[in-house]
Amino acid sequence: MSGAQQPGESSLYAFDASWVLDRSGPLAGADEAGRGALAGPLVAAAVVLGRREISDINDSKALRPDLRERVFGSLLRHAEAVSVVAFPAWWIDRHGVGRANREALSNALSSLSSSAGCRLADGNLALGPDVECLPRADAKSAAVAAASVVAKVVRDDAMRSLSQHHSGFGFERNRGYGTAEHRGALVELGPCRVHRLSYAGVGD
Repeated sequence: MSGAQQPGESSLYAFDASWVLDRSGPLAGADEAGRGALAGPLVAAAVVLGRREISDINDSKALRPDLRERVFGSLLRHAEAVSVVAFPAWWIDRHGVGRANREALSNALSSLSSSAGCRLADGNLALGPDVECLPRADAKSAAVAAASVVAKVVRDDAMRSLSQHHSGFGFERNRGYGTAEHRGALVELGPCRVHRLSYAGVGD
């Protein structure tokens, strides 16, 4: 676990404390990773934080990879509850990324129903009457930021694993996103079984 608390952390925890004042606590936060990738799964996570505040917690995009991994380890040790749901590329092709995103977030939150009194997800989605959604919640709420870290680390690990079975695309570096390297490999090699064929420029 890292050292002194960073300035932004207290505001994230303060947001959560304020959020539950007129709701039933504790708060479960949810976020996803991989929505815009050309390959690999979409991963959603939900987290109920424990009493112990975790140093350096922030939106996963604002953390260096090594710090993100450290925060992830702290979350696994100290969070009250963590849930992860993933949908593979074929499911996204069959049902659409919008549905995959909604169901992944909803299912991750539903699995923590016994641990949470209220639920908050990043974005502007309709996830049902029991879930509130807030754009950029991953930069405002400690619980949602925690979920963003879990989703990102789990997905990055999955992409590193997939790179060992589907070489040539650079999944270990681009995580399945449409970098120049990845798009060049698609032209040269064609898509593999973990590509999202319904995405423009992949299955064309």
